[in-house]
Amino acid sequence: MLDQGAAPPAAEPSAPKTAGPSALSALGRRKPVEDLVAEGGQGEGGSLRRSLSMWQLTMISIGATLGTGIFVVLGEAVPLAGPAVTLAFVFAGLTALFSALSYAELAGTIPVAGSSYSYAYATMGELVAWVCGWCLLLEYGVSVAAVAVGWGDYLNELLDGTIGVTLPDALSAPPGDGGIFNLPALIVVVLAMLFLLGGAKESARANTIMVAVKIAALVLFCAVGFVGFSSGNYSDFMPLGASSVGAAGAILFFSYIGFDAASTAGEEAKNPKRDLPRAIMLSLVIVTGLYVLVAAVAVGAWDWKKFEGSEATLAAIMNDVTGQSFWGTLLAAGAVISIASVVLTVLYGQTRILFAMSRDGLVPKVFAKVEPKTGTPRNNTLIVSLFCGVLAAAVPLGELVNATSIGTLFAFALVNVAVVVLRAKRPELERSFKVPFGPLFPILGFLFCGYSMYSLDMVTWVVFGLWMAAGLVFYFLYGMRRSRLATAEK
Repeated sequence: MLDQGAAPPAAEPSAPKTAGPSALSALGRRKPVEDLVAEGGQGEGGSLRRSLSMWQLTMISIGATLGTGIFVVLGEAVPLAGPAVTLAFVFAGLTALFSALSYAELAGTIPVAGSSYSYAYATMGELVAWVCGWCLLLEYGVSVAAVAVGWGDYLNELLDGTIGVTLPDALSAPPGDGGIFNLPALIVVVLAMLFLLGGAKESARANTIMVAVKIAALVLFCAVGFVGFSSGNYSDFMPLGASSVGAAGAILFFSYIGFDAASTAGEEAKNPKRDLPRAIMLSLVIVTGLYVLVAAVAVGAWDWKKFEGSEATLAAIMNDVTGQSFWGTLLAAGAVISIASVVLTVLYGQTRILFAMSRDGLVPKVFAKVEPKTGTPRNNTLIVSLFCGVLAAAVPLGELVNATSIGTLFAFALVNVAVVVLRAKRPELERSFKVPFGPLFPILGFLFCGYSMYSLDMVTWVVFGLWMAAGLVFYFLYGMRRSRLATAEK
């Protein structure tokens, strides 16, 4: 007992109150792979549905990749590299291949909707994941707009060849390209939105049909274009020097950005661990083969100097070779359908990445809300479609292509790093596919991406820097405090 006259014992000093983890540690907090996989498909008020087969995943990847890069951007790349544009396609394809291998390994290990954003979250921490996700928003969102802009050129070609009228420049080109408002670009985004609102399975079926049409259109071009093939067009193979191949390849990398769209379907695939790696690799092989073949035939049929300023390039070549407008009109019809499939699948990928970021608390919850009846993020789809449609109607194609390429290359570089980090930190994880030759290929993928980014012009870098700055401001003011990992730590 205490002596009644004794002074009471001094109270032990209380532990100092903490405000949670330091800001520095918060930036590096990682989301466990097990948590990423366990919450797959779960959204606000409903869940995504697992309905996509390996074949449909492959078609999504081809649908997102094969389109504007060959139908439209070819006309911008040939003046930069001359006949060596075929090498530029190979260079861009090789850059994509190394990154595709890394995507395939991570997609089979972490089959979730967030694509490289989620891979970075599991390996390099929240800040890097946010930067990667922000780049993906640039890649997918701006890509939708860029593709939609190119769609209008072929729509006019089709209208001219069938009914003899075209839309006036004021309504078929954005400001800066001689127009006021690009109405066709807005229309194709709205059509894609309506398909997506119907459900992933229904959208995949429509996309499969459109992919078949676009492959048939390109095979038709090769068959007709080969009639006008002249080996003399290759006599001066690299007229602008070796550096021009790298510059053209950096622009043509835009043509390959869609192969990762399959990885965004990780939470709607029936057997994602098995099917995602297969779909990614198969789609890249098919697309690269078609790109190189079409580019080789196009340059063989047309002197490379004629590509400068050309629109609807492949249709123009067919008209020139045959002397008839019928073939060009037929190709334009195929291009209208095929480019629409790019809009559909890339828009799909954008909504699923935002879905994953929203579920993690880094962007508002509205993007993770799922409509129970259709199993789709309806509000997400509506908001993204409206944004992309307005962007497509108001911004020229060239600026969109370059901005998309640099955002994609940065995200791909991070994916290559993520493979090496995850192998080091979690070697025990089951991997349905592994990148061959250990860390060598991921390192080469990182270096190829870095070189391609270096080849882009200063204006593109300035735009990218401004985009990154805006993203970091948003993260520090909103995402860092509202992320689910942050609220769990309080």
